[in-house]
Amino acid sequence: MSANPARYGIYYMPPAHSQLGQLAAAWLGRDAHAGAALARPIMSQVDGSAMAAATATPSHYGFHGTLKPPFHLYAGQREAELEQALAAFCRLRPPFDISPLTVQSMGNFLALRPVDDSPALGGLAADCVRAFDSFRAAPGQDELARRRASGLTERQLHLLGQWGYPYVMDQFRFHMTLTGPLSASARPVFASALQEYFQAVCRSPLSIDALTLVRQPNRNTPFQVLQRYPFGGDGTKSD
Repeated sequence: MSANPARYGIYYMPPAHSQLGQLAAAWLGRDAHAGAALARPIMSQVDGSAMAAATATPSHYGFHGTLKPPFHLYAGQREAELEQALAAFCRLRPPFDISPLTVQSMGNFLALRPVDDSPALGGLAADCVRAFDSFRAAPGQDELARRRASGLTERQLHLLGQWGYPYVMDQFRFHMTLTGPLSASARPVFASALQEYFQAVCRSPLSIDALTLVRQPNRNTPFQVLQRYPFGGDGTKSD
């Protein structure tokens, strides 16, 4: 385990200035790019206090789709080296589109997911898990015990041991989380409100054109965007 308390993740995040990025940041009440709190939208179906409670956990992470799950740096690895490796990784990849997004239930929470699964996106996620695993410190025993207690399958337990996270490779399901756990009665209310709220950005394919490196200084602070690296680019910052 690294002595550095920070965790890093490699995500797909839409550009901060995009309609999807702006709508999602307002819904979560936080702009992870700027590190700023935002006023949440006013909705007829969901009151402000219920919205704030439902978005407390995803707001902490920022609006994103996970490709390389959060990890501590392995002893001896440095943030700058991770940045350089990610920039080089992204320079070699072409952008591609996935099917339009829709609001879907994933267990007891809601997320934006593509209408159709994308082999290209699944391949990108698997490549990210493999390519950056040398930077990952092994998870602590407390984290492993917590995940094992959540009812994992044999396959997921194997992936947890190999990659430090159970929902990778063939268990990967791309999603961009919109809520924390909701009651069975609240889920359809939130789903209807969110489908209406995001309808303008759920009509067209989504371009996967960059990866974003995020950093969480410690477990008690929100994730912050470090840099967005465009595919086929020169490794410079993109927003």
